[in-house]
Amino acid sequence: MPQSTVHCFYRLVLAAIFASLAVQDAAALTLKPWKDELFGYGQVVETGDGDTLRVVDYQELRDINGRDQVPERRVKSAYVSTGVKKAQANQRIDTPAGPIDVTMTGKGEGAAFTVIFIHGRGGDRRLGSNDWSFGGNFNRLKNLAVQNGGVYYAPSVPSFDDAGAARVSGLILTAKALSPNAPVILACASMGSFICARVARDATAVKSLSGMVLMGGAADGDYAKTPAFKAKLPVFFTHGDSDSVYAANDQIAVFRKLRKAGVPTRFVLFQTGGHGTPVRMTDWRETLNWLFAR
Repeated sequence: MPQSTVHCFYRLVLAAIFASLAVQDAAALTLKPWKDELFGYGQVVETGDGDTLRVVDYQELRDINGRDQVPERRVKSAYVSTGVKKAQANQRIDTPAGPIDVTMTGKGEGAAFTVIFIHGRGGDRRLGSNDWSFGGNFNRLKNLAVQNGGVYYAPSVPSFDDAGAARVSGLILTAKALSPNAPVILACASMGSFICARVARDATAVKSLSGMVLMGGAADGDYAKTPAFKAKLPVFFTHGDSDSVYAANDQIAVFRKLRKAGVPTRFVLFQTGGHGTPVRMTDWRETLNWLFAR
């Protein structure tokens, strides 16, 4: 049956309204700048893989000695705003796999987004909530969460096996239940990447995730067999090209497999950077905005 001109007009109006709402939703998930001039990437010395891989200039004398008041221990005060501690609390969250201790910064319920950071070997929740170490990068993440209505969890992972991953999966589901309409991002550094790899194999947890960040992590050669891969979960990699623990080329190979398969992915490689460089130098605002836009 032919549609009237009036009917077509109303369909166009509704389409325009829904399009406008979609734009507004996308804008709501764009994090506002916070000290971008201090934390943004410097010179991009090389690009590849269709501009999805960037090699960023990194210099230890400038990016550690020049940035820190006490190298690797205390960043200069310009990089930090400690007022964010008013929104920070230590909590124990019960999950079906057992309790998990976290430092939570931001809105516990109805958050605009959730970021969960998984530390490496020898770490705990204090690592991911330290304002003054790692060049102030975690303080920036906390400020980005609070100023944009989000929440940031830094848990203490009890182990890097299936049992530890099960508790992280439980934390993911809890965060999603508290903020059901908001994206949840799981970021894993160093040996914490073992947790990301296991969560990627948990189909239930994957459904609650909007993306992952792998920072100086171990390459997962079987990632293509995971529910996360099948769901085309976006993945953002950052790595030091002189990493002596987990070789950058191994992780780049995984990145290229994902890209070839149509998985949204990006890679930032820090020239001359070591194993700990991504935790210090990853631009959280750029990374999260890219993931939110997928």
